[in-house]
Amino acid sequence: MNIIVCIKQVPNTTDVKIDPVKNTLIREGVESIINPFDTYAIEEAVRLKERFTGKVTVVTMGPPQAENALKEAISLGCDEGILVSDRKFAGSDTWATSYTLACAIKKIGAFDIILCGKQASDGDTAQVGPGISTHLDVPQVTYVKKIEEIKDNLARVERMTEEGYDIVETPIPCLFTVVKEINTPRLPSLKGMMRAKSAKIIQWTAADINADPKNIGLDGSPTRVVKIFTPAPRKGGEILKGDTADVAKQVGTLLKDIII
Repeated sequence: MNIIVCIKQVPNTTDVKIDPVKNTLIREGVESIINPFDTYAIEEAVRLKERFTGKVTVVTMGPPQAENALKEAISLGCDEGILVSDRKFAGSDTWATSYTLACAIKKIGAFDIILCGKQASDGDTAQVGPGISTHLDVPQVTYVKKIEEIKDNLARVERMTEEGYDIVETPIPCLFTVVKEINTPRLPSLKGMMRAKSAKIIQWTAADINADPKNIGLDGSPTRVVKIFTPAPRKGGEILKGDTADVAKQVGTLLKDIII
């Protein structure tokens, strides 16, 4: 079984600073880690390899420093790391990012399952995984909490919903985005860390993956970040006092003033 895991390197902080001119996150001087949701995708990929044998390839799009995230994934049991890095990718939105990763996956070749975390902690869009499946024209199941069975070119999974979960069966190859309920990620072993230290990360540019220049980077992004800012602290609310009838009248007056 050939399994591909798409991961992202994100800032390891909740105190995100924003460049007011470029409207981008300031990453300089901030430690980077594997997107926490992606660690569950890595763990599930390794578990599938242990169940069915095969190969796990982990892919990321990012700057040269993202190589560290790939090596960490290898220390956790992945077999190969591919870094898709090119200045031409700068400014990519989720559509351009998913297109780029899909091009890289096409270059990798045949696969059975693609695994992604449900979303990235720095963007929270949950759009890249589904976007990859769209570009590759393969089935997708999002918010997977359990992979029950893979047999006869079919996969049966539990998909988490607000009310509980759905049982979904899909043909493979396919793509799953997973939630943290699916497993508990392991820690790297000493053998894994030694293997990761000597691992050679494959690096591909836009030309290497035959990406159409019109579909990558800022020029290939149909959305733009016009403005990004930290909201000002909310002021204290107004407390209305009185019996129910009095409070209702006060609320009516306030709403009337807002509407008018």
